[in-house]
Amino acid sequence: MGYNVAIDGPAGAGKSTIAKLVAKEKGYIYVDTGAMYRGLAIHFLKKGINPEDTQAVADACEDADVSIGYEDGVQQVYLNGENITSGLRTEEVGNMASKTSAIPKVREKLLELQRSLAREKDVIMDGRDIGTNILPDADVKIYLTASVETRAMRRYNELKEKGEDCSLEEIARDIRERDERDMNRKTAPLKQADDAILIDSSNMTIPEVVARICSCCR
Repeated sequence: MGYNVAIDGPAGAGKSTIAKLVAKEKGYIYVDTGAMYRGLAIHFLKKGINPEDTQAVADACEDADVSIGYEDGVQQVYLNGENITSGLRTEEVGNMASKTSAIPKVREKLLELQRSLAREKDVIMDGRDIGTNILPDADVKIYLTASVETRAMRRYNELKEKGEDCSLEEIARDIRERDERDMNRKTAPLKQADDAILIDSSNMTIPEVVARICSCCR
């Protein structure tokens, strides 16, 4: 049985960045569940599916094979055999993933892959419902959050560094809307597990957050 660390939290809280660094420090395998949902989102976008059409989304899951692999220790996401890692982080893909990840068929599609990895390996997994739903028996559970303003500014700076034109106000609005969707969806909503450790990173540096989580792990 693997040693499992679950990190949950809202969009833009830095879960992926922190989880990767903790994985490197502790020798765990990092599993980015959000990237897996984004992989399916790319499939839906390619098919031109409306995310509100839940039946079409469910049907499209049938011919989507999302898998993960590792190259030089870095997670890669494959859709029907094609490496799609470089296309996962666009706003369009993120919004499609947020809307479709609440659909039971979508979650069911990826659940067993995530759990089988956790059974076999020492993993750190981040997402919206890892500690509450995917790995309810995880050895360590973290709920990582930050203020909307902090998360929006981080995303704004990230996009600006890539040379993308963006609006801080629009990013903040998107984050609020995504929080609302994630926290109020019927299937596996975003919430802090009863036994999770709350970490608000609004006024913390990345090394401080990493050190705090590492101190909770074996």
